[in-house]
Amino acid sequence: MKRRTLLMTSLALLPAWTLADSPKVQSLDQALAWLDGLDKADSAKTTGAWPLGAVLDHLAQSIEMSLTGYPQPNSALFQHTAGAAAFAVFKWRGKMSHKLDEPIPGAAPLHMQGDWKIGARRLRQAIQRFQAHNGALKPHFAYGALSKSDFAAAHSMHIANHQDEVVVQA
Repeated sequence: MKRRTLLMTSLALLPAWTLADSPKVQSLDQALAWLDGLDKADSAKTTGAWPLGAVLDHLAQSIEMSLTGYPQPNSALFQHTAGAAAFAVFKWRGKMSHKLDEPIPGAAPLHMQGDWKIGARRLRQAIQRFQAHNGALKPHFAYGALSKSDFAAAHSMHIANHQDEVVVQA
């Protein structure tokens, strides 16, 4: 009986708190729409180790570094073997899974305090800058050289993976 009460209580709370990853983004345009939804939410937070502002900073860093370069890339051997294989699996599955509290090697420290909307603004600007970019892209620190469409897919899957820990209250 107690288990049923707990289950019913848990289900009753679902409409108030919803995962922002429902549905998960599948493109950078959908990521921009997701950010619009976050901006309109009553509140937003993460269930993971990082606060929402740090998650959004991390996502922005990744996109920015595809334009400017990653500070500590893995070896070319790693990028051409394990890294390329990992990206191929993610692309085939249509989703990424990685440790969600692992910073990009050599990246500037994330902002662990403050208004998460600053991180949202930075992520929006990074996406727009990436979308407008027509030049060469820098190799990903793990996956190596990617086309613009593959980088867009990688960035979208990265955002979607982090959505696993983002919760919004509408």
